[in-house]
Amino acid sequence: MPLRGTEPPEEPHMSVTQTEKTGARTDEAATLITGARERIDALDDRIIGLIQERMAVSAVIQESRIASGGRRVNLNREMEVLAHYRDALGKPGTALAMTMLELCRGRI
Repeated sequence: MPLRGTEPPEEPHMSVTQTEKTGARTDEAATLITGARERIDALDDRIIGLIQERMAVSAVIQESRIASGGRRVNLNREMEVLAHYRDALGKPGTALAMTMLELCRGRI
């Protein structure tokens, strides 16, 4: 047991766990960050669900197109999607759209 006065000073309003998890320096900031991260996690779950839904709809379109003698992929449509994402999100939007289109195409 250390002698009184020899313990390292504690930093006010901060615990190791909060610092490790959030990088915050105060309990108030840690609480705000924790809540915002929970919201981001919920948004990510919704985004993943929407992408999975988009993949299923895309599969229906592809099956219908192929059954009617068409090709699996409609490049004109993909260019429209790429432009839409680029216009809304800038250059990173194009990369995001490319990844989404890759997920939705299935195996070619």
